[in-house]
Amino acid sequence: MITPKGFLRVAQTAFASLYLIIITGSLVRLTGSGLGCADWPRCSESKFVDVSNSHAAIEQINRLFTGVVAASVILAVLLSVRLRPKRRDLIGMSAGLVIGVLVQVLLGGLVVLTGLNPFSNIAHFLVSILLMSNAYMLLQHARIFRTSDIALPRREPELTDKKSLLMVRLVLAMTGVAVVTGTIVTGSGPHAGDENAIRINLAISTAARIHSISVLICLATALFLLLTARRNDVSWRILAHPLERFLAIGLLQGLIGYVQYFSGLPVLLVAAHVAISVAVWLGALDLYWNSRLPKLT
Repeated sequence: MITPKGFLRVAQTAFASLYLIIITGSLVRLTGSGLGCADWPRCSESKFVDVSNSHAAIEQINRLFTGVVAASVILAVLLSVRLRPKRRDLIGMSAGLVIGVLVQVLLGGLVVLTGLNPFSNIAHFLVSILLMSNAYMLLQHARIFRTSDIALPRREPELTDKKSLLMVRLVLAMTGVAVVTGTIVTGSGPHAGDENAIRINLAISTAARIHSISVLICLATALFLLLTARRNDVSWRILAHPLERFLAIGLLQGLIGYVQYFSGLPVLLVAAHVAISVAVWLGALDLYWNSRLPKLT
């Protein structure tokens, strides 16, 4: 029988693998290897696996790493049903990861078969964000399951300040908007994954301004929440650490964004920007999670 601690480790592995494949996927695009394998699920018409050139090898490695991700989420499902006492939340979230990975596999094929259409790429990334959200929630529920006394009664959230709750939701919503507008910048920019791939018919300067505005509104909302929460001892006790973490990551991301844009979008900075964008979203989700102070069951 799987122990709560053992299942937590499996959830952590699934979370890490899902994060890593976002990074490896971005490197495929940034190195111009998006069509290194021009077919799907085979690499080419003649070869299932092809590492004959650098672009094919990079794309092939990313595809093969999908197998690691699939194995980790399937293991999470198989072990979740063996947990005692039975936890339907953990089973449901684990199953959600498997469904999400299957959707990602199909979207990955669509990206290739449409010649790296930017909108299919955007869908691919946004589903990754949803998967990371699912993995984060699974991780948090697994932590509660490992540390809580199952006999304890349910408890209600302690954060009752309506203004703070509203601001937390606004921060989460605006972070989502910033992530979406960021994908539009990517779809308009030069790193398409292949030199012949089509781009969104929008000037990158315009897309970048829209994205920057959404980021500034998001950070301003978080700063206002910081000032609001400091006036309430309960709100500050609950929100201080996740809010400070979110602002630190968000400000770093904003700095990298401006530097990469005005330095001509160098590959390494763009890769860092993509990786940290996921951390920013997870920071907002963590802020929301802490504001709810999840019930023990």
